[in-house]
Amino acid sequence: MDEKKNNTDALTVNIGPANKTLSIFLISVLGLFLEMMLIRWIGTEIRIFAYLQNTILVVCFLGIGLGCFSSNQKINMNKMIITLLVLTLLLAIPVIRKALGQISELLALIGDIPIFYGVSVDASQTIFYILLGLALSYFVILIILDIFVPIGRILGRLLDNHPNIIWAYSINIAGSLFGTWLFVFMSSLYAPPVLWCSVVIMILLFFLNEPGRIRIINFVLCFCLLVASWFAGIEAGSLEVVWSPYQKLVLRETKPEKGEAGKYLVNVNNVRYQEMVDLTEAVKDINSTDLRGSIKGYSQYDLQLLLHPNPQKMLIVGAGTGNDVAGGLQHGAKEIVAVEIDPAILSMGQRYHPLKPYDSPIVKIVNDDARSYFAISNDRFDVISFALLDSHTTSVMTNTRLDEYVFTKESIERAKSLLADGGIIFLHFGPQRYYIADRLAHILLTVFNEEPMSFYIPKSEFGLGGMMFVAGNLTGARSQINKDPTLKALIDNWRQRKPVTFTYKTVMSTDDWPYLYLEDHRVPILYYLLAGTMLILFFRSCKHWEISNIFSQWERSHWHFFFLGAAFMLLEVQNISKAAVVLGSTWEVNAVIVSGVLVMILLANLLTLKFPNIPLMPVYIILCIICLSLYYIDLASFAFLPYFPKAVLIGSLTTLPMLFSGIIFIRSFARMERKNQALGANLFGALIGGLLQSVTFIIGIKALLLIVVGLYVLSLLTLPRMIPLMISKT
Repeated sequence: MDEKKNNTDALTVNIGPANKTLSIFLISVLGLFLEMMLIRWIGTEIRIFAYLQNTILVVCFLGIGLGCFSSNQKINMNKMIITLLVLTLLLAIPVIRKALGQISELLALIGDIPIFYGVSVDASQTIFYILLGLALSYFVILIILDIFVPIGRILGRLLDNHPNIIWAYSINIAGSLFGTWLFVFMSSLYAPPVLWCSVVIMILLFFLNEPGRIRIINFVLCFCLLVASWFAGIEAGSLEVVWSPYQKLVLRETKPEKGEAGKYLVNVNNVRYQEMVDLTEAVKDINSTDLRGSIKGYSQYDLQLLLHPNPQKMLIVGAGTGNDVAGGLQHGAKEIVAVEIDPAILSMGQRYHPLKPYDSPIVKIVNDDARSYFAISNDRFDVISFALLDSHTTSVMTNTRLDEYVFTKESIERAKSLLADGGIIFLHFGPQRYYIADRLAHILLTVFNEEPMSFYIPKSEFGLGGMMFVAGNLTGARSQINKDPTLKALIDNWRQRKPVTFTYKTVMSTDDWPYLYLEDHRVPILYYLLAGTMLILFFRSCKHWEISNIFSQWERSHWHFFFLGAAFMLLEVQNISKAAVVLGSTWEVNAVIVSGVLVMILLANLLTLKFPNIPLMPVYIILCIICLSLYYIDLASFAFLPYFPKAVLIGSLTTLPMLFSGIIFIRSFARMERKNQALGANLFGALIGGLLQSVTFIIGIKALLLIVVGLYVLSLLTLPRMIPLMISKT
């Protein structure tokens, strides 16, 4: 009784407001908003985390989980603000930000994920650089974890002391939902880091109620955080810095002395993305020994229409700033559909491209994911061009990059179905490894039953070049080449300079295994190293936050919530992955699916309030049946439906298991005496679920549902004994 009173007093002193419900809502908003903010921000500036977003997600869960487990200890908001300020300063000071950005190149030396290029002299130097990259990664995720521990302590203490736990947990979920959409809304407005941090500070002020000098210090720290975040959004020498819903775009003038073409260059997440080139300028001799040589009218952006005898209608996916569109217009296309996922890139192309291709009345701009457009389109095209789609980020909470579902066997089959008679598909890609090119060639061979035409285009004043694959009506394409001696000589020249042959044996990427950038079915070494780093982080944090006795307190009930959390996270990965196949990998789809999950939890809470004695055994049985059914249902078969009913159907099917798992969770949670520890165990489970999704590299995404069923069975076997499975007849 006294302990409970002490906790309540601490709640009033350290957290401040008497209204616990409002406090739960605001701390939940802060947790989700800050989580999404750091996933986005860290992934932008340290690019390897853009490809490994679930690393940041897992660290956030670990921090909140540790906080929940230790919620009876002091809540030091001052320390949290200082830690967040330190992280912001690291991202604001250009020299430090650039140094942290090198983590990607250091870890690239492992060699099993072709994310970036890294060069070392010998084995000892390679090992040193890899260890340095891991040490720097550890430093970054350590800072992130320490930011979230106080949030977890506040949340755990508030839930533990609330008189109506179902209502309190519902407010927690509602706050998470609001935090999700608040960040989504700000992203849609291209909000920079200073506005993100402004929101964080406004919520933090609600909890900064310490009296006297400490309060003044915290206000000063918040002001410093705001100033630092403003500097973090500045890029020296840029014309524009835009934080689109997907990535950071920096527009600047090109530097010809560095081999950059055109007048303007767009960088994405601090790497070169695309120059806006004038295809009517700069002629070079075809016989030049300079590998950058090119010829006006025969660039990588011109070729698509030169190989078709009568290209009336053209589809471009990954249209970027408009170079491919300009090429289509230059060669007489009568109608062009330009699909680009990032609206900010489209905007830059509309405003800055020298040829103004997007202003043409025959160009239809579609701001969507390529895979989504394939699903909804019923048009037929003479030419379909896969432009240089090269994602610099992953979907939220998954290991898949935004572009990977565009290059699966099923996606190419759908694109083929959109070809008109005699149509041609062009697939332009910059493979960093031979097996990636061989994989794409293998897919095209399988889909078209014919070896694709291929040649490597060297870098030129018109673009970065890359591998060009041609499939479809190859007889017509070869005829067009033979009719044009200049074109034939140019392609022969390219083939002689860099001959490419394929084995057609590399495993194909599919909707179930979309990992274009992995050589085969295995977990990359980098993931094992990061998991080991996370383990070190866990034990350090347990000692630092004085909860080293966490395992001595672990009971049967903790395992129950642990398995529920792990299953929940894997289900969420499933939801987003399945939705991406049918609806696309846009930020709107991801936000809607995450929101659908949270809404299902709220509905589960409502049902539990109305029917508090729902028997759990039937709920478990229904939950497992639904998961097993989803294993066999091909959601891509619903792609033909109109978008809105399709979105409702896909969203309902993928989130339905959350309704039943939510009922199990809240029934168990309401009966627990130490709710803070139950929530902490649940978050630890979610952490492990985030790490477990790496097994999809081996078994594919669909098989996660079988693991999910196994985890739910384990949660049933560890159900606390005071929770009845069936309603007593007496």
